[in-house]
Amino acid sequence: MGSLSLDAARKEFEAENVYVNTASIGLPPRRALDAVAGALDTWRTGRAEAAAYDAVVTRARQRFAELVGTTPARVSIGNQVSTFSALIASALPKGFVVLGVEEDFTSVLFPFMAHADRGVTVKTVPLAGLVEAIRPGVDLVAVSAVQSADGRLVPGGLDALAAAAARHGCMTYIDATQAVGWLPFNADAFDFVSCAGYKWLLSPRGTAFGVVRPERLAMLRPLYAGWYAGEDPWTSIYGPPLRLAADARRLDISPAWLAWVGTVPALELLAEVGIDAIHRHDVALANAMRGRLGLPPSDSAIVMANATGGLERLAAAGVKAAVRAGAVRLSFHLHNTEADVDAVARALGH
Repeated sequence: MGSLSLDAARKEFEAENVYVNTASIGLPPRRALDAVAGALDTWRTGRAEAAAYDAVVTRARQRFAELVGTTPARVSIGNQVSTFSALIASALPKGFVVLGVEEDFTSVLFPFMAHADRGVTVKTVPLAGLVEAIRPGVDLVAVSAVQSADGRLVPGGLDALAAAAARHGCMTYIDATQAVGWLPFNADAFDFVSCAGYKWLLSPRGTAFGVVRPERLAMLRPLYAGWYAGEDPWTSIYGPPLRLAADARRLDISPAWLAWVGTVPALELLAEVGIDAIHRHDVALANAMRGRLGLPPSDSAIVMANATGGLERLAAAGVKAAVRAGAVRLSFHLHNTEADVDAVARALGH
């Protein structure tokens, strides 16, 4: 259980409007802003040391591992989801069949589709039929844990997907970007996981994580291998032989330092509140919003509202939201309150 209350956590946020747009860009907590400001000052005054950022990246790796129930040795760091998707796609042999969701985010689909000329086949089905479509002949299922466009979760849950994949000897790849930070998530249930930090993890854009089962690590070629992927990065900066880390760090992409400085305190805030508490809070607000819109309750922190001119009406009322797949997308996180639900409902005429 977290040590920080939701009320205390909300004091870390300073949005000037009603912000229901975490699914696009997460709000940074004050502690993350202060950390980045301090790092900028250190850089500005010539006091920055490259090696000093190693401790920051190590803490981020540890904090993320704790959030998703795995160990740091299984976690690689990078900058975005598509690069990790590409590592997996490039490792698939000719004849491999990938099963995806036709309405999914393209960072999950495009890297696999780009390997069609190597004989990798991508088949897509509607999300509603994904688990049932896992059968002999499917080698890898790749899907977002939560759909970006409308917040839908995998029908039957990720446990059902993992069980179906195991039953048919199918590997699994989950993009957890729209899940981790509000939805309890067990990374070790899957072969591969990726997660960008700039949404529900409240981090600067430019930080992302990958998780790999140890038995799958050898199949991934470290295409972006550089000095930071070395067993000891600071003795891996010149010349051969190849000396990569033995664990998932061999897949690391050299970090954008200032972004990682902001990521650590953001992850620590989420841990202090606790994902279970955040999950209850976010889904409760989303369901309150659904109730005001005349929609049935759901298990997602993301709400889709079909309202003519909805985004313009929300903007005029000082509400920041987004439009995806032709509808207004509202996303509720730990900084939101019932007053925000009321403000959105009024702006949309409910």
